[in-house]
Formats: sequence, structure tokens, C-alpha cells
Amino acid sequence: MTLPSPATPEAGSAPTGTAGAPPAGTGAAPAVGRSPSQLMWRRFRRDRTGVASACIVAFFFLVALLAPVISWLYGKDPYTTYGQNTPGLLNDYGYPIAPNGGVSGDFWFGLEPGLGRDVFTQLVYGIRTSLSIAIVVTIITTLIGVVMGIWAGYVGGKTDYVIGRIIDTLLAFPSQLFLIVFLPVVEAAFVSPEQETPVWLRYVSICVVLTVLGWATISRLLRSQVLSLREREFIEAARVTGASPARIIFKELLPNLWTPIIIQSTLALPLYVGAEAGLGFLGVGMTEPTPDWGRMFLVGSNVYHQDITYLVFPGVSMVIFVVAFNLLGDSLRDAFDPKTRR
Repeated sequence: MTLPSPATPEAGSAPTGTAGAPPAGTGAAPAVGRSPSQLMWRRFRRDRTGVASACIVAFFFLVALLAPVISWLYGKDPYTTYGQNTPGLLNDYGYPIAPNGGVSGDFWFGLEPGLGRDVFTQLVYGIRTSLSIAIVVTIITTLIGVVMGIWAGYVGGKTDYVIGRIIDTLLAFPSQLFLIVFLPVVEAAFVSPEQETPVWLRYVSICVVLTVLGWATISRLLRSQVLSLREREFIEAARVTGASPARIIFKELLPNLWTPIIIQSTLALPLYVGAEAGLGFLGVGMTEPTPDWGRMFLVGSNVYHQDITYLVFPGVSMVIFVVAFNLLGDSLRDAFDPKTRR
């Protein structure tokens, strides 16, 4: 009885390599897994709304950053009263003589009623003012909120109780009313009633008050996240191995909190832009002659019967910026956590 001979490959068939590996010499690379950041970026790139919103937001930031350059190229600034200095631009009542608020080749967005300042440069520098305040407040509130939220959630006990009551108290304040009342109090502590409030002091006062009222929201969110994470198996394993609390917080907890931190910060920034503009509209925001969106709304609300054009430009700009930033925040949330996609 003869044993069967070993099977031989058929003519023209490719030789096989080791199991699960591509044939030698084919040049095929083994599959490589993607990191979470790569997956997030891939999901975000597929979201056309998110990409378009990011481009619009980047445009606003670029305009704010290059405001002096834009003003130099344009040949005008937001402080000169062109309508009062040049005859024939404003009528006897202070309104632009040219139609559509004085829009022309010399003044692209027209002239401000009354003082006759250039609207285009006011809008550009107003973006710079609002965004700078919003960015400063967002960074500070995020840092304070992260520290307080993680501290309260991880330590627990009396520390959690005290921080929790502070958060509840701050969230109970009517923020706009508190801002209107508290800003003059802050400034009165440094400037006598006979003196004019310096621009830098008003800037710092707005940032301080917005920060005091703003950090509680992100802190409460992170506290709840930490309370759920600290009982997980990987945290218990880190404790068993003798890891210090600082290592557990920075190496185990914080990497799992980047998603809510980034999303909350992205959604908070346009809120601070709107809050700063609201303060300017109510007369407690940035003082003259600093360009400010809120004060443009205030002037526009008084002259819209005779010059609706002046109110259109800051209004449309504010709507576009806030909507784009909110859509960007929603897209980032979906990219970080696709389960939340509606």
C-alpha cells in the first residue's frame, strides 16, 4: 500500500506564506489600528457642517488677529470721526447723506450716525474686543472648573459637599442682573466716582465677573463624570498598585475627561461673546472709544428708524459667529462620541 504523495501547488498558483500574513514580496502592509484622535479627526472631516463651521470660526479669529493689518490696508481706523471732519458725509441731524447708511467705495459698511466713524473698522475691532474677552474667560473658567470638579468628585466627603454648595449658589444667581450690579461695585473699589474708569480696568472687571459666574457649569459636569469614573476597575487597579492620587488624576482620570472639557469649552466661548455684547448694549461693557459689538447694537437700536443699515452689519456678524461656533461644538461632540449623534 502506497502512501499518498504530499499535495503540490497547481501550476500558476501563488505560493502561500505563513498563516494570516501576506505573501512575501507582494508589498502589502499589515493593517494598522487607528488611535482615538485619528478616528475623531476622520469622523469630523466627514461632517461637512462641522468643517464649514470651523472655516467660518477660523475666519473670525483671523480677522480679529489681523485687525491692525486690515485697518492699515483699508486706510481707515475705528476712532477717527470721518463724518464730522469731512463736509458732505453727514446731514444736519448726524445721519449719512449717502443711501444705505453711507455705504460707498470709501466706506464699505457706511458711517456711524452721529460721530461719523467708519463702520467696517468698528466691526473688525469689535470682533477683536469680544473674542479676546471670551477667550480669556473661557480659558480661566475651564482651568478653575477642571480643578474644582475633579477635586470634588475624586476626594468626595466634606470637600465635595462644600464645593457642591458653592456651585449651586453660583448657578442660582441671575447672571445678567448680577453682572449689571456687580461691575460698578468692582470698579468703585479702584476708581473714585470723579475719575473716568480706565479701559483696562473695565476689561479686567468684565473678565473677573464672567469668570466667577462661569466656572460652576463645567465644574458640575466634570464632578459627575469623576464620580462615575472613580469606581471603575482601572481606577481600583491603580489604587491597588500603590499609585498616588496625583498619578491617578493625571494619568487615569484626566485622559478620560478631555472630551467633555473640549466640548464644553467650545460651546461656552460663543456664550461669553454674547454676554460681553449684552453688557455693552446695557451700557456696562467696554467704554468709549474702544470698539465693541454691544455698543454698536446700542447705537443701532436708537437709529434703526432712520438708518437700519448700521444695525444690520453687527447683527448679521453676531448671528453667523454664534451659529457657526455652536454647530462646531455639536460636530466636535459627535466626532468625539458618535453615540451622541442624532
